[in-house]
Formats: sequence, C-alpha cells, structure tokens
Amino acid sequence: MAGSDENYLGVIGPGNVQGVLRGGVGKFPVATGTNRRALSNINRNIIGGPPYPCAVNKRGLSEKFAAQLANKQQQQYKPEEIKKPVLLEPISSEPEDCNIIDVEDYKSSNDFAVPMYVQHTEAMLEEIDRMDEVEMEDVEEEPIMDIDGCDKKNPLAVVEYVDDLYNFYKKAEISGCVAPNYMEQQFDINERMRGILIDWLIEVHYKFELMEETLYLTVNLIDRFLAVQPVARKKLQLVGVTAMLLACKYEEVSVPVVEDLILISDKAYSRKEVLDMEKLMVNTLQFNLSVPTPYVFMRRFLKASQCDTKQLELLSFFIVELCLVEYDMLKFPPSLLAAAAIYTAQCTLSGTKQWSKTNEYYTSYSEEQIRECSRLMVNFHRNSGTGKLTGVHRKYSTSKFGYAVKNEPANFLLEAKF
Repeated sequence: MAGSDENYLGVIGPGNVQGVLRGGVGKFPVATGTNRRALSNINRNIIGGPPYPCAVNKRGLSEKFAAQLANKQQQQYKPEEIKKPVLLEPISSEPEDCNIIDVEDYKSSNDFAVPMYVQHTEAMLEEIDRMDEVEMEDVEEEPIMDIDGCDKKNPLAVVEYVDDLYNFYKKAEISGCVAPNYMEQQFDINERMRGILIDWLIEVHYKFELMEETLYLTVNLIDRFLAVQPVARKKLQLVGVTAMLLACKYEEVSVPVVEDLILISDKAYSRKEVLDMEKLMVNTLQFNLSVPTPYVFMRRFLKASQCDTKQLELLSFFIVELCLVEYDMLKFPPSLLAAAAIYTAQCTLSGTKQWSKTNEYYTSYSEEQIRECSRLMVNFHRNSGTGKLTGVHRKYSTSKFGYAVKNEPANFLLEAKF
C-alpha cells in the first residue's frame, strides 16, 4: 500500500490548500501556511518517543522511583525467591514514596520504631497461638460422664427431672439443718446422751429391718425437735422412739405398732405417753417431715462415682452412719456429708486420693471443700470398734453388710499435705 502524501514535505503547501478549500466554503476555515502544523513534525515526535507507553515527556522520572520499578520487574520473574511476607508503607500521592520492604529487615532496623499496626498484628497472632494452646489443654481434660444416659428408657428414673430435683434438694437442705451448738440451750441433756440414744436407735432400726431412709429421717427429727424444745433426761428415750414411729409412718410400707416400740424400750413408757409425744413433735415441727437427708444425696452421688461394686456402697454408708452418732458433724450439711463419705470410701478402697471431674460436677463439691469432713471420718473409722458407742461397728461387721469394718482406714488422708 502506498503511503499517504501527507507524510512528505511540500506535497501539501499553502497554495494547494487554498486551491482545494475556498475561503468560507464548507466546514473548514481557510488554512494558511503560518497557522497549520506540519504533519512531519507530529510524525517526528511519535517516532522519536520513548518505548514505554507509560513514560511521558511531560517530566522526568526520579532516580529512586526508577530503581524501585526495575527492582519490582526483576522480582516478578523470580517468584520462588519471595518467601517472606512484605509490608507496604502507606501510599502517598507521589509514586516515588512507595517502598517495598521486608518485615524482618524492618523490625531489625534500629533507625525507626516498629509501627503501631505491626505491633497490633503481632499481638493478634500471639493471642491466636495462646487460644490454640488453651483449646489443646481443654481437650486433654477429663470428660464428665452422663450418669443418666443408661436410664433414659426407665420411667422410674425420671431422667428429665432428676437434675431439677437435686437442685431443689440442695436449696431445701438448709431448712432441715440445725445449729451445731443447739445443745447449749438444753438444761438436762448433753451431746453425749444424744450419741447414746442414736447408737441405740441404730440397733433398733437393724433389729426391725427397716428401710435405710427411716434411720436418717429419725435422726433428723430428733435433732430438729431438741433444737427448739427443752427435754428432760428421762424423756429423751421417749423422744427417740416417737421420732422413729413418725419416720416409719413417712417411709415404711409396714409400720411397727406402738406396742412393739414400747416393748423394745423395756416398757419404760405407756401407749398414751407415746401418742402424746407424737402430737407434740409434729406440732413443734409444723408437720414438716419432707426434708432431704444424707441418704437422698448418697444415692445420687454413688451413681456419679461410676462404681458398680457393692463394696463401695456399703463402706460409704458405714462411714456416713458413724457421723450420725457424732454431735460435731452437725456443722456439715447433708450433701457434704454424703460427698465426703463417698470420697473417703473411694480413697480407702483404692489407697490413693480419688475424686473425678464427674464426682465434682454432680456433687458440686471440690476435693478441697470435703477435705476437713473426710479427715474426721477417717478418725471415726479408726475408732469405730472402741469405746461404748459401737452399734454401727457391730452392724457392719455382719455378712449382710459386707464386713465393711474390715477395710483399713485411709490414714494417708490424715498425713497427706494438700
């Protein structure tokens, strides 16, 4: 294709322009040689221009920006060498203020302080690492077992309500507790006489083959009555017999007759005296016989111990019954007595301290909270066969109760430094 004549000098002159375009005719004004730019000059500017389209002759490049641009092009051809994260400085209006620097080189430099956003980034990364470590520690913790999972199909286990029931028991147990020093207001009896009475009632309870719940409720009724009603010494046994009669009416299916209770007390009281005392007791207690005793919590906490052996159950009940006789144990609530008895029994059988996360969760007591009570129980276990109050020891020396007394006490709990 032939080139255009417009690219050659002298082809289109002033005369030719005037000959082609008449003045004032057409769209174009009249062209003159002085005000028309030669195309050869335009072509010369285009041909002689720089090879980069982004480079304009408007102003020159700074040496700093040109060096950075060349460095950037070299890095684009070697991506495998870029291993460290890079950090861009804040972008300014001028291209020459944009620098590419290495984070580690920047931190190692002593010329400038580390920017605030770098410090925040490092703090966030350290916090993420710390949270990951905490999550790993949580995974390693002992899991809490679901002790009611196996009873979901048992309607008598009331799995849907059992947690609410025991939450209510924990709140209501305070109403069934008495002051640990209530004997101070009694003028004719003392704590030693109370111990003798309860030790005798444990033997009566065993002879009549009554339910375990009956014994714990009997002791509770005696303490609550004596805490508000002064009693003469010769009437103390009558209070015990009447309390057992009331507990049997509340718990038992087959209740012993009044004559049997009179006979067991060597006919020290008449039928009328027993019935009169019964009226006085229920009115003094305002007919409130529904109180949570240690037995209620023992059943739940034994289930949480995840132990299927009968030996642990019998030993736990042996330990907690030793506490019924002791006046000093009134300072502990029933739930804590039950938890400490099971803890002491586990330590006795295993020879080491045993209190799992499952035990702690369902009892709401940590090992530290039951430590004092457990040490007292170990002492009671050691001295159970000595002295005059040996009713519990004789009861658990039989085959029916698994010879629980033959287990060696957990003496290491007395010596251990927690």
